[in-house]
Amino acid sequence: MARGPLDLWNEWAPQILVLLSLALQVLLLVFAGIRRRQPSAILRIVLWQAYQLADSTAIYAVGHLSLSSTTRKHKLVAFWAPFLLLHLGGPDNITSYALEDSKLWLRHLQNLVIQVLGAAYVIYKYVAGGDSYLLLASILVFFVGVVKYVERTCALKWGNLDHIRSSLKEPPAMHHHFRSPDQVLLVEDGDEIYARRAHSLFHVCKHAIVDSWVERNQDNQIVEMLRTLRKKEDYNGMWTLMEMELSLMYDLLYTKAGVIHTWSGYCIRLFSPLAAAASLLLFQFSVKDGHSRVDVAVIYTLLYGAVILESGSLMRALGSTWTYAFFCITQWSWLRYTALCRGRWDRLRRLVKMITGRGGGKRSSRRWSGKMGQYNMLHFVTRQDRAYKPLLGRLARVAGYVEWWIKYHYSGTIGISDNLKRWLFRYVKNLNRDARSLNAQGVIRKNWGEEVLEKEEDLYSYFKDKRTLGIEFQECIIIWHLGTDVITTRVSDFRKPDSLYHCDTLWIKKIWDVTDVFLANISGPNDAPELVKAIRTLSNYMMFLVLVEHPYMLPGLAQSTLYWRTCGNLTKMLNKRIPDRPKESIYTELKELFCLHDDPGFARLKKTDELAIIIYEEKPRYSDDAPRLQHAYKVAKKLLSCNVDGFSCVCIQSLQQGVPCQEA
Repeated sequence: MARGPLDLWNEWAPQILVLLSLALQVLLLVFAGIRRRQPSAILRIVLWQAYQLADSTAIYAVGHLSLSSTTRKHKLVAFWAPFLLLHLGGPDNITSYALEDSKLWLRHLQNLVIQVLGAAYVIYKYVAGGDSYLLLASILVFFVGVVKYVERTCALKWGNLDHIRSSLKEPPAMHHHFRSPDQVLLVEDGDEIYARRAHSLFHVCKHAIVDSWVERNQDNQIVEMLRTLRKKEDYNGMWTLMEMELSLMYDLLYTKAGVIHTWSGYCIRLFSPLAAAASLLLFQFSVKDGHSRVDVAVIYTLLYGAVILESGSLMRALGSTWTYAFFCITQWSWLRYTALCRGRWDRLRRLVKMITGRGGGKRSSRRWSGKMGQYNMLHFVTRQDRAYKPLLGRLARVAGYVEWWIKYHYSGTIGISDNLKRWLFRYVKNLNRDARSLNAQGVIRKNWGEEVLEKEEDLYSYFKDKRTLGIEFQECIIIWHLGTDVITTRVSDFRKPDSLYHCDTLWIKKIWDVTDVFLANISGPNDAPELVKAIRTLSNYMMFLVLVEHPYMLPGLAQSTLYWRTCGNLTKMLNKRIPDRPKESIYTELKELFCLHDDPGFARLKKTDELAIIIYEEKPRYSDDAPRLQHAYKVAKKLLSCNVDGFSCVCIQSLQQGVPCQEA
């Protein structure tokens, strides 16, 4: 008689659950690294689902084992409970998927206590009175599982921004991670050198991220290194260093790096594969007669999987640049000399990179993808009537994910140019000419949007009076984002596709503050198009942050309601001037049916520029529906009417770089 699915589940549920738990751990280990780069939406969904299912599957399996009764043939299933604890510890390269997960570390601590008690009960109930080899193997895996689970909970706590901020209040230890650039290193990879430099400056990065400050002259070696790098005018090197710093911060926030690279962390990684291998040998010597062959095969799969995963964890930990930093600050000079001065750690790192497949390319996996998010308000307004032509858009509307679809569909990415990197580097360098000043509070929290205009008292007073400065940061971005589009459209001949960015250089000086920084980069009219494109790129990037990606990470209050009201007012303005749209061809309709992104690419600027011209010509007045549209018009009008002879007069450049125009 054929059995139904329910009967199969009742008999094989433990086997299915424990193998699924192992598969999810492998999936997390393989795909966790994609978050450093720009993965596709499908890969992000796969990773998110694996992260959500990993804990729930293991927790459900432990509960199932503790409550169910097994026959003598399936007594081995009790040995699986310690492995589930090991799985709850998770892989080293992901502990949290979002910052909110770290804030819930107390909840994980509560789950830890409950799951440990449940696994201990299962071992006592089914294994304690059985084979001594099996009992000893269970105890070994149980101990490793508890330690790894505790380690994950500690990583969540230490990855919390509040904890990082509190830890920085303690007197900082001396930072001796950096080797002088004049010293011959045993590595030829430029990214490798910058990764090691990033560790020596990581305390500065942490202070900046948590909005704290760094004391002056606390480490003369670091100050000298910064001065040397600044003098080289190596913007690519400084950019690489910044990427490495942010990658280290990612490790601290989202992985176990904060707890792995300590004496206890290394001891755990050394003991875990040995314990897993010992458990494998003990199980090999245990009595297997009378047990299900399927259960025996499952246990071998779990044991071999544990040996491989824990051995890989040890190799990756020892070959990480975090270990290099650990050796540099260890008080055991003989260990530092043996590992670093003799080049043994460098050889180990090359071996690990070769095994993991990261040694083939020159570009480090820690590097940023080099792409910036893009979202343009005027582009959305001119294209919103086509939002639900794609099939996915129609499904999103039915499912109630309208706002998510609009953000996803009308946003995109663009590669950052070398010119923009160079300009940003020189601007940041100009903000802090004194290399000895490492005060993050003075550099980061300075209201830079006002800093540029302070040089021109008339403009500064005007914008202060018109409430376009000193207001909420995200509200300020919306105003200047619209103003940027209006200005760049007015100074460009947008009706000619081949001259979208061919503007007079004097007009560019109006749009971008070229004082001391950008003037040297403008050799003639041919440089103007690149500057206009850079301005719009940064403007769209700031709107991408405000609306699409993590607005809560920006200073000030979120302005989603203000944004949508402004969009509605712009739509009325557009429909009044351009009421009819040309009918699309069948080919275009079919193409849009499967379109996922309608991003604000620079090849689609014609409609956007037309709306910008309408804003300028309409001269909008104050309205409750769009209270900031009038301010955007006044910003554009004032800047376009300025006399540019002898001075520059715009702070758009400051705002578009993502810096606040008021005290955060």
